[in-house]
Amino acid sequence: MSNQEEQNQNINSKDFLIGSLIGGIVGASVALLFAPKSGKDLRNDINQGAGYVKERASDWKDVAYEKGTDWKDYAKDTSSQISQNVSDKSQELSEKVKQTSDNIQQKVKNITKTEQDPEKAAEEVAQAIEDAADELEKKEDNK
Repeated sequence: MSNQEEQNQNINSKDFLIGSLIGGIVGASVALLFAPKSGKDLRNDINQGAGYVKERASDWKDVAYEKGTDWKDYAKDTSSQISQNVSDKSQELSEKVKQTSDNIQQKVKNITKTEQDPEKAAEEVAQAIEDAADELEKKEDNK
C-alpha cells in the first residue's frame, strides 16, 4: 500500500470517527430530550453523557498524538537514511569519475611522451575513454 493510500485511509478513518462521535452526541441528546424524565434526571443524564464523550475524545486525542509522533519519527529516520545513501553514492561516483579522469590523463601523457603518430595517439585516447565508460557502466549495473 502506498503512502498516499495510507494517508487516504487514515483521513477516512478519522472522518468516520469524527462522524461517529458527532452522531453519537446528537443521538444521545435527542434520545434524552424526548425521554419521559424529570428535569433533574435529564440534566444528570446529559452531564453523564457529556462526561463520557469528553473522556472518549481525550482518549482519541492521545491515540492520535501517539500515532503522529510515531509517523514523525519514522519519516525522520527514513529521510536521514536516504540522505546518507545519496551522499555515499555521490561520493563513490565522484571518486570513480576522478579515477577515470586521472587514467585518461595518464594515458594521454604516455602517448605524447612516446611521440607516436598523432592519429594513433588519438585512437588510443578514444579507446581509453571507451574503456572508462564501459567500466563505469559495469559498476552502475552491479549496484
